[in-house]
Amino acid sequence: MTKRHGYALLAAILAVVVVLSAAIYTGVAADDGSDAKAAVASGRTSHDAAPASIGTWVGAWSASPVGAEPGTEPDGLAGRSVRNVVHTAAGGTSARITLSNLYGQQPLVVAHATIAVAATANNAAATADTMRRLTFGGATTVVIPVGRQVTSDAVRVRIPHGVDVLVTTYSPTPSGPVTYHPHAQQISYVADGDRTEDVSAAPYTEQSPYWRYLTALDVLSDDAMGTVVVLGDSLTDGITSTVGANRRWTDVLSERLSASAGSGDTPRYSVVNQGISGNQVLAAGLGRPADNPSGLSRFGRDVLARTNVKAVVIDLGVNDILRNPAQVDPNTVTDGLRTLVQQAHARGLRVVGATLMPFQGHRGYTDARDAVRQAVNAEIRAGKVYDAVVDFDAALRDPYNPRRLRPDYDSGDHLHPSDEGFRRMAEVFDLKELKGSVPAEL
Repeated sequence: MTKRHGYALLAAILAVVVVLSAAIYTGVAADDGSDAKAAVASGRTSHDAAPASIGTWVGAWSASPVGAEPGTEPDGLAGRSVRNVVHTAAGGTSARITLSNLYGQQPLVVAHATIAVAATANNAAATADTMRRLTFGGATTVVIPVGRQVTSDAVRVRIPHGVDVLVTTYSPTPSGPVTYHPHAQQISYVADGDRTEDVSAAPYTEQSPYWRYLTALDVLSDDAMGTVVVLGDSLTDGITSTVGANRRWTDVLSERLSASAGSGDTPRYSVVNQGISGNQVLAAGLGRPADNPSGLSRFGRDVLARTNVKAVVIDLGVNDILRNPAQVDPNTVTDGLRTLVQQAHARGLRVVGATLMPFQGHRGYTDARDAVRQAVNAEIRAGKVYDAVVDFDAALRDPYNPRRLRPDYDSGDHLHPSDEGFRRMAEVFDLKELKGSVPAEL
């Protein structure tokens, strides 16, 4: 039988599965972040299902879906195992994942999925006694409709804080394009065939700079009581940070919170990163759904719908200035930011916002654009946008030329920080500002 005929046979079989799944459909979540039970197919099992336990569900990792991966139409990654490597911001005794088919053009069949703690950092090998098969509504196979997402059942497994975790999915039939996050700054892996339960790295011969399908990892935590969600652009996505080193500023913030948790007024929170490179407050990319959705359009899914959110941090606005030459009114940017804050306040969430860092020397710099940046910062510093402010501009600018980044904090492109710059961003963050009342109005 040829590969093409094999796919055709599998497609015919799974077409029946899709129909049966629709018949027992119990509300697969639209990809707005809402939690729901999965539409499932045959293969029910109680393998390692997690019973009720003591702890608090928090976000241990997440990444925003950004678009459709080029070159994956129409087959997706049929017949291959995708092993995503993610780094945890909280530890726990049970775990669950969220998979997205937001940008797919046909149902995504996940026939097999697993989770395991990595044996070592930046490696596809798993610690054998942590390998767990995941289920969705009690079944090992799940069909994710176009534009939707599903959350797995909880599985009992000890996930330490600050380790790499391997989440592996296998899709037997064509189901493209792949929903992905392109700037992972983390190497993940791909293997031919169903190698989801392999603890060895040997089958995973292909490396990937992307996160595919996976958008969240939650844990039943015994060390965190809530989640901080950071909404941002490439400065938060960390595209100039060292690959595989977890040196985004949000990673350092997570480590600071973990080290200080329970002391003084420091909250016991995990941190999840919802940065998208190139992201704007107001404008989205092309397509339906839009590639690189605006901060306004994705706030409900990427922030409010994250697990047990306690506080929000926003670092957006630079791309609205850089990518819109006709944009000369800073009020347009600050009004958009205030709309985000209002949405957070409606949920009782406190918002810490960042000033916009300098970018003189970058190819997009003009004096007029810098004037807009400084006007936006003046509103932020005056307390007219956020509940509290972290002044990244003051912390990273060159004291001899405040329109530029300090040289040792500059990655070299005069816009994005170096690893040292990202560390400085996290170091100037006042952890106590994540707690506090939400004002009636700003």
